[in-house]
Amino acid sequence: MDENVVLCGANSYTQKFYLNQKFYNLPEMVQDELKALCVLYVEDVGGIFTMEFEPDGSLQLKVTSDPGDYLFDEIGSVLKIKQIQEERQELMESLEMYYRMLFLDGGEKD
Repeated sequence: MDENVVLCGANSYTQKFYLNQKFYNLPEMVQDELKALCVLYVEDVGGIFTMEFEPDGSLQLKVTSDPGDYLFDEIGSVLKIKQIQEERQELMESLEMYYRMLFLDGGEKD
């Protein structure tokens, strides 16, 4: 695997949440937490927010915005990602371990 794998994301422009179907087997409580995290993020700062696994299994938080979106809060975006990384560190570490065990260490590979 040389590409990032999107775990989930939210889009403030289409007002939609996405969870990669490869991760539907996550506990419902975790799925709900991911949905709340993503949706609240884009409601707060705007743009498109994704949580993606790097090829090595590390979880990255990414945000993009349309070039003409003058309401997008770029500074707030960086601060919000740092806040999530600090407050949800245990969740993120658990997701990384889950991904590495199921998809990198002899699990599903596509």
